[in-house]
Amino acid sequence: MSLSNGRAYLAIPGPSVMPDVVLRAMHRASPNIYEGELHDLTASLIPDLQAVAMSTAKVAIYIGNGHAAWEAALANTMSRGDTVLVLATGPFCIGWGAMAAGMGVHVETLDFGYNMPVDAGRVTEYLAADKAGRIKAVLAVQVDTSTSVKNDIAALRAAVDAAGHPALLFADCIASLGCDRFEMDAWGVDVMVAGCQKGLMTPAGLGFVWFNAKADAARGDCVTSYWDWRPRAEPEQFYQYFNGTAPTHHLYGLRAALDLIKAEGLDHVFARHAKLAQTVWAAFDCWSTTGPLQMNVADAAHRSHAVTSAVIGSPLGDRLRNWCEHTCGLTLGIGLGRAPADGYFRIGHMGHVNAHMIMGALGTIDAGLKALDIPHGRGALEAASNVVASA
Repeated sequence: MSLSNGRAYLAIPGPSVMPDVVLRAMHRASPNIYEGELHDLTASLIPDLQAVAMSTAKVAIYIGNGHAAWEAALANTMSRGDTVLVLATGPFCIGWGAMAAGMGVHVETLDFGYNMPVDAGRVTEYLAADKAGRIKAVLAVQVDTSTSVKNDIAALRAAVDAAGHPALLFADCIASLGCDRFEMDAWGVDVMVAGCQKGLMTPAGLGFVWFNAKADAARGDCVTSYWDWRPRAEPEQFYQYFNGTAPTHHLYGLRAALDLIKAEGLDHVFARHAKLAQTVWAAFDCWSTTGPLQMNVADAAHRSHAVTSAVIGSPLGDRLRNWCEHTCGLTLGIGLGRAPADGYFRIGHMGHVNAHMIMGALGTIDAGLKALDIPHGRGALEAASNVVASA
């Protein structure tokens, strides 16, 4: 029988759970786009987007997804024939590099696999060997949505500096912004990209690029009028924020989401995500004592607080996901970018989530393991509840 009737829980690593207050803010008639409250609301977003990034960098907003933000970051800084260094810890940074290649940029890659973070020492060695300064930018992902590997972005800045190299440091925080701590200015990041649909709790459709003066001065020949971040960051007229008609309802939703973050306090947001991630890991630690289920990242220091990727073996990943969704109403993430895809699954614990939601998700997974006769260790829910109790 199915027990899934009722409110479904979308526990994928983005789009994340949308708060009711965000949905209510968007459920309204279209506003006047030429004057009035929409203009004031849009201007109010900028300092709060800077605050979430812990930065005074300028912010450009694009009507698009994270891939759009990738292209915007490259278009504003690269010339055809430039070189970037991709630091791969999963498929997403590789994808960012592929986008650069499609724009006529040369791509060099250091691949650290799908289970470990970037080795900063290797980055220093690689850049130190670039005596001619061919490499214009280093591309890194703070959290790869597929693998859930978390990279130490501050250590990457130190690695670039240790090599005495002038390369820009780009950070993709699409999966991590508003979940895992990120300090753009303190960590020396020149360009950061994110989307609205994960830690920022707004339906997919907006991409963001934060950029500092060094990045703006690196302007190349790939930029076009649409991707140009300068008029978006410092518009003389309102339409320049978006190079045309504003994404009106997304802006109302984003305003409500940022208000939630401000009300909770960013440090508290980070602490909540850290504790809920530890709750998830405690359950997995028990399940993994017997049977095939393991977390993709062995060292907790290198795991994201926003998403956990797990390997369980083909075809058990898809079987467990299907049981959880169709029997209980819990949707888990697919084995995105993994082979075989049906041997993996992911649980998102980002954005508008709390302890009882996470405990419910873990309880459903525990029931699925039992229902499908998948060998697993016992005591997962007891261990998870102990973490919650310790809060």
